Amino acid sequence: MRTAIQLWTLRNVDAPLSALFHRLATAGYEGVEFAGLGDSSERTQLLDAAGLLPVGVHVDADELRADPAAINGDLETLDAPYAVVPYLDDDHFADAAAVDETAATLDRIARDLDRPLLYHNHVHEFVPVGDETAFDRLIERTTVGFELDAGWAQAAGRDPVSLLRKLDGRAPVVHLKDVTVDGDPTDLGEGVVDLPAVVAAAREAGTDWLVFEYDDPDDPLAAMERGIEAMDRLLAEA
Repeated sequence: MRTAIQLWTLRNVDAPLSALFHRLATAGYEGVEFAGLGDSSERTQLLDAAGLLPVGVHVDADELRADPAAINGDLETLDAPYAVVPYLDDDHFADAAAVDETAATLDRIARDLDRPLLYHNHVHEFVPVGDETAFDRLIERTTVGFELDAGWAQAAGRDPVSLLRKLDGRAPVVHLKDVTVDGDPTDLGEGVVDLPAVVAAAREAGTDWLVFEYDDPDDPLAAMERGIEAMDRLLAEA
């Protein structure tokens, strides 16, 4: 498995992307995941200069529906292997019918893309729907892949290891996030997520990329450094 960072973690860092990429590469990250579309040609040049790989791009579902041809072009220029829907609001998981429509919508979006589509979970997808959760129903009803966020799954009361086993072969990217007992993001190893077990399960499930994400760190660059140190340790021990 390879290591990357979701750039949302560093959104408040006041530095040129070129300098940021260089620092990520120096720290030891192998790739980056973008939080939104941008100038794909410039990004490709900066990634190449830093020796980093693109993991994928978080793209709002409405943007994906509005102009899939343009997004296909951006993904091709960037050579990003995945497009990721980063969030859908509570209404999409309100009941069984809503989940089924959400699954159908994701499948429709995926058919118009040249690269695989993934869905990234938060907490609200794990609400009860009948005798299962909305997330479990979504897994069953859609053909798209998933970018499982281990921290948010844990915050929702679910075992990310069990979810990875259920998603065997369908979770090529995993967000390695730790959370406190109250469900707040924290440094890897400082929370309640069984990170060694998550890394082992991800490896068994065929995950290619482990992506560090820390939503609101006090010091994003210091958190970034600690994140890669923790991931390298976990991979060495797995």
